[in-house]
Amino acid sequence: MTEDEELDAVIEGMTDAELRHYGTEMLKEQPIWMPLPGPQTAAAECLADVTLYGGAAGGGKSDLAIGLAMTEHRRTLFVRQEATQLLGVYDRVSDILGGRDGFSGQNKIWRFNTGKARQMQFGGVPNPGDENKFQGNPRDLLVLDEAANLREEQVRFLMGWVRTTIPGQRCRTLMCSNPPTAAEGMWIIDFFGPWLDPQHHNRAEPGELRWFATIAGEDLEVESGDTFLHNEELITPMSRTFIPSRITDNPYLTGTGYMTTLQSLPEPLRSQMLYGDFLAGVEDDAWQVIPTAWVQAAMDRWTPEGEHAAMDAMGVDVSRGGMDESILAPRHGNWFAPLTVIPGHEVPDGPTLVGRIVSIRRNGCPVQVDAIGVGTSVVDTLRENEIQCEPMTGSESSNAVRDRTGTFRYRNKRAMWHWQFREVLDPASGNNIALPPDNKLKADLCAPTFEIHEGNVLQVEGKKHIIKRLGRSTDRGDAVIYANVHIQKSPVVRNTGSKRYSVKRRQYGRKS
Repeated sequence: MTEDEELDAVIEGMTDAELRHYGTEMLKEQPIWMPLPGPQTAAAECLADVTLYGGAAGGGKSDLAIGLAMTEHRRTLFVRQEATQLLGVYDRVSDILGGRDGFSGQNKIWRFNTGKARQMQFGGVPNPGDENKFQGNPRDLLVLDEAANLREEQVRFLMGWVRTTIPGQRCRTLMCSNPPTAAEGMWIIDFFGPWLDPQHHNRAEPGELRWFATIAGEDLEVESGDTFLHNEELITPMSRTFIPSRITDNPYLTGTGYMTTLQSLPEPLRSQMLYGDFLAGVEDDAWQVIPTAWVQAAMDRWTPEGEHAAMDAMGVDVSRGGMDESILAPRHGNWFAPLTVIPGHEVPDGPTLVGRIVSIRRNGCPVQVDAIGVGTSVVDTLRENEIQCEPMTGSESSNAVRDRTGTFRYRNKRAMWHWQFREVLDPASGNNIALPPDNKLKADLCAPTFEIHEGNVLQVEGKKHIIKRLGRSTDRGDAVIYANVHIQKSPVVRNTGSKRYSVKRRQYGRKS
C-alpha cells in the first residue's frame, strides 16, 4: 500500500471531530499564497538576481510580487511610477491577509507576520531624484512594477540597495512589466537584449540565466557569475532572465471578459497587451521631433559596408564628469559608423579626449564638437594642433534660416540641427540615411519634442529640460546630429594633427 493509500484509509476512519481538527491543522501548514502553475511558478522559483516577468497583460505580475513578499522575503520595496497606482496593490495585500492590520498609510509601510516578521514598503518615483528617498534602506526584494514606465537611472539606483544582513536570506530584483508604450521605456529592451531584441548577437531562451557585469557604467555580458578582477577592482556579475506570461496563464481571469477587452484594443496596443510584444510600435509623442519609425528604418538599412567611403565628419558630445560618457559619431556620406562610447573617467580632460578623436578621425574630416562648458577645452586643443574643428553652440541664433518647405524659422541652431536631421531621415527625402542599430541611440533621437512660437518659429526642447524629464542626457543622439551638419573640409588643415599626438596615435592604433 502506498503512503497516499495509507493516508486515505486513516482519514476514512476519522470521526467528524477528528476530521475538523485535522482540517484545521492542515490549513495552518498551507502557505498564505502559492504561485499559479506555469510561468508564475517558474518566475517564483527562478534563481536570477534580476528577473523580468510579464509582457502581456493579465499574467499575474503584481500578484507574483505580492506573493513573494509574503512568503519568501523579509523586507520588500514595491515601486511604481506614481504612488496613486498602488491602490490596487493595497487591496490585493488586504485580501490575502484578511484585513489592513499593520498597515501605516502615512509611511506606506505594511508590517505583518506570515511565519516570519515581514515588511513591505511602497512608493512612487514620478520625478528624477525621487528614488533618493529610498537611499540607504536595504531590502532583499525590490519590486519594480510596470518597470518600463520607470527611468533606467532610477531602476539602477534602486537596485544598488538590494542587500540583507540576515543569513540565508535570498536577495533579488523583480521587474514586472508590459511592453513600453513610449520611447522613454525602450531602455528595458536593451537591458534584457538577449531575450527581447531579435537582432541581438547572442539570443537567450525564456528563463535562461545570463550574467552581466557593469564596467565603467556599461553592461558587459560574461560567461558566468564568477568574480573577476578588472583594473584592480573585484567585479561580481549578476544574473538576469526574462519569463514571459499571458492572460491564458491566469485561470482566475478565464470567463471574466478581459480577453475580449484585450482583443478589442487598437494596434499596436493590442499586440503589446495581448501577446507581450516588446517590439510592437511605440506610440510617439504628438510633438516628437523625429518619428520613431524613421529612425528604425535608418537602422534597418545599415550594413557594415558603408565604412569604405571617406569620412566626411565626426560629431562629438563631451562627457561632463561622473557616469557621463563622451560620444564620437563618425559619418561617411549618408552612413554613420557605430558610435565610440568613452566613459568619462577615461578622458578626464580635453587633451586626452582629443587623443581618442585623432585615433579615429580619417580623411581630414572636420570635428564638430559640443562647445558648451567642458567642450571648450576640446575645441582649444584641436585648434592648437591645427585639426579642423567646428564648435557646436546650440544657443546661437539661426533665425534667418528656413526649413525645407520655407515655412518655419528656427529659434536657434539647436532647433535647426534637430529639424534638419528630421528632414534627411524623412523617407520622402530619398537620402537613405543609415544609422547603426543601437537602442540607446534610438531612444535619444526620439526623445526631444518641439514647439511652435510666433506662428512659425520652431523651438526644440532644451537639454536641461530633457535631462529633467528623462533623468539622463541624450548624448548619443546629440553626437549623431552634430555629425549630420555638413561643413566643408578645410584645405589648409593638416590631416594628422601635431607631433604632440604621435604617441597617442600609436597607442590607439592610428596609422602615421
